[in-house]
Amino acid sequence: MITNTELEYKGDIYPSKIIKVIKETDSVFLYTDNDVILKLTVIRDSLIRFRYTTKGYFSRDFSYAIDPNQSHGYNELELIEDAEFYTIRTSKLRCKVRKSDVHVTIYDIDGNIILDEEIGFHWEESYAFGGNIVKMSKVSREGESYYGLGDKPTHFNLKGKRVENWATDQYAFHKDQEPLYKVVPFYVGLHNKTAYGIFFDNTFRTFFDFGQERRNVTSYWAEGGEMNYYFFYGPSMAEVVTAYTDLTGKPELPPLWTLGFHQCKWSYYPEAKVKEVTSKFRELQIPCDAIYLDIDYMDGFRCFTWNKDYFPDPKRMVSELSADGFKTIVIIDPGIKIDKEYSIYNEAVANDYFCKRADGPYMKGKVWPGECNFPDYTNPAVREWWAGLFKELVSEIGVKGVWNDMNEPAVMEVPGKTFPMDVRHDYDGNPCSHRKAHNIYGTQMARATYEGVKRFAYPKRPFIITRSAYSGAQRYCSSWTGDNVATWEHLWIANIQMQRMSISGMGFTGSDIGGFAEQPSGELFARWIQLGVFHPFCRVHSSGDHGDQEPWSFDDEVVHITRKFVSLRYQLLPYLYTMFWKYINEAVPMLKPLVYYDQEDPQTHYRTDEFIFGEQFLVCPILEANSQGRRIYLPAGNWYNYWTDEVVSGKREVWVATDYDQIPLFVKEGAIIPKYPVQQYVGEKEITEVSLDVYYKAGKEQSFLYEDAQDGYDYNKGRFSLLSFQFIGKENQMVLQKHKEGKFDTTYKTFKINLHGLPFKIKSVYVDNERRDPAALQWNGNSFIIEKDFSEVHITGE
Repeated sequence: MITNTELEYKGDIYPSKIIKVIKETDSVFLYTDNDVILKLTVIRDSLIRFRYTTKGYFSRDFSYAIDPNQSHGYNELELIEDAEFYTIRTSKLRCKVRKSDVHVTIYDIDGNIILDEEIGFHWEESYAFGGNIVKMSKVSREGESYYGLGDKPTHFNLKGKRVENWATDQYAFHKDQEPLYKVVPFYVGLHNKTAYGIFFDNTFRTFFDFGQERRNVTSYWAEGGEMNYYFFYGPSMAEVVTAYTDLTGKPELPPLWTLGFHQCKWSYYPEAKVKEVTSKFRELQIPCDAIYLDIDYMDGFRCFTWNKDYFPDPKRMVSELSADGFKTIVIIDPGIKIDKEYSIYNEAVANDYFCKRADGPYMKGKVWPGECNFPDYTNPAVREWWAGLFKELVSEIGVKGVWNDMNEPAVMEVPGKTFPMDVRHDYDGNPCSHRKAHNIYGTQMARATYEGVKRFAYPKRPFIITRSAYSGAQRYCSSWTGDNVATWEHLWIANIQMQRMSISGMGFTGSDIGGFAEQPSGELFARWIQLGVFHPFCRVHSSGDHGDQEPWSFDDEVVHITRKFVSLRYQLLPYLYTMFWKYINEAVPMLKPLVYYDQEDPQTHYRTDEFIFGEQFLVCPILEANSQGRRIYLPAGNWYNYWTDEVVSGKREVWVATDYDQIPLFVKEGAIIPKYPVQQYVGEKEITEVSLDVYYKAGKEQSFLYEDAQDGYDYNKGRFSLLSFQFIGKENQMVLQKHKEGKFDTTYKTFKINLHGLPFKIKSVYVDNERRDPAALQWNGNSFIIEKDFSEVHITGE
């Protein structure tokens, strides 16, 4: 143990002894004789907030990250004092605070240490900025693992890594590069099969060190603000991730079409080029729901304008695209061109909506339009004004979604790539410098965009994507991982980033399929498609500098693979939509890393490649060129090879051979997978029948199917259909039970039941206790058709 005095030469300052304690409702205040106050707030029995001040009082409590609708409530809160410690006890935790130096140790109810401080809270006075550098160090135990922190392009387990959180435009970033576009200062620790989480809610530049500087120490610090963090206790990783996601919020359900396939490029113009691309998708029968317009659709890159040479009648074009099933998404950046002939610029100047330097003038920086000023999205009045600007785009022209880019905020031709640090922000009535507001600038822009698109898209649901984000941004938008590169290494990075983002609360995320910078080979593009269709947000995007990146830009085999896997995604839309329903209702991530799926198995703790898609698919992408298969780790249980129906037992590593048009893909035994017919776009066909792929298991398994009108808000009024299926497999028999909740009546009338792995020959079929003639069920080997309103199917064998 390093003592305080041994470190004082570094300029660090430490809390002294506690001289007073006050308990107020859900909080305990501990005061020291050198003006440190620790406010410990019990939010739930397994969720505690730790907030420190070094000045003898707390500033106004304000956070953009915390969902105002998140729930409070606990069963027990007791403050106990003994000679050396104060103990705060809940029904799940014991938090001991040492009187001599505010050292904190957290135990479970059985007295096992979950998290112990090393030095604990300390700080360094930052005279350059007049504040503190606030620091926290915890003990890192032997065998402890760490996960989370958003879009970090590094090994999934962060043990031995140091990372930085400062939203940065990193064109063509590489493996292990820091920092990137998003700031999610939340991690999950796992030790002795027990998980906990830390969310350091501080918007200044922050750092996390997981044993890199000192092997047995995990530390995090910020260049300003408060030491303000939340501790989540599992003991399962799933409970930690759910609690964090509940705290920072969940999105509303997106329109179903947003889960389809999207095509984008910098840039599709003029209108004839857009129509050429969309027509080719329909000609080749590759499903696609959205086409994107990058910055060249604008007049001189001025936001909310159109280049009339390229797009003479945008409303007509958008309407014609819509008639062919394509929703139009447009880009909007934060930089507003300094142009006195530009109405939006003049409105912002007239209302004083732009960010200012400390000595008064508007902050000026170069981006695509040239010299620009930038709205202060931390000002509620600016957000309201910005939201109103979407009226023409959305309600008049018919644009279906908006894509916010360059909102780190990115500035060209300056060393720091962003605003000067002396820029001032309103911060919702908490005035501050850009040092504090930088990391949430992009989120507040996305929030304002969301509020505008939602207002004018009503009664339909909005669709927003953002490049930069801070914790809580998932309440407003989806995201993508920024300007990646067309390399095999980036395919590996994309796979890890999606898993990391999913357990960091931001589930609706994807990568630029094929790579944004440079040109992929046909094989790399195909392998990326095979991964990308299993990510919640699925979009091809490229810079266009190195050639085209549509599926037909390669050879016929790539077209075949793209069609095959995108068609599979469209078949699985009801499964994916159900995943999303579970995410927004139960805060369950849509992608589950293997360690999340089975933290009891130490073999999962360092796995990076495989992940669980939803609840019942195991996906393992091919990440190397010229591969004819790969070794994968199957978690506990029995798994069906999706392509062959071969059953493989888990908790072991196996070699899986695959063809070029396949990847290792497995389905959990007992699963019931709903499938729609392949459509070229959502809503092309009325669904008249849904397939249920039933995978036999000796035992029980539960599956779900959530459906609604696929857009709009009637689902909030109970107009949804939630089917829960119970599979029961026994010797020579199987039972399929169905229960329905909700008032929505689906358009289809029948289910086609496809049986996989049935270990016996069928003797009889009973539907709701009535024996059915196989001919009446259109029996065909291992499939049959029954009415959708059945309650139970009972199959016996011989």
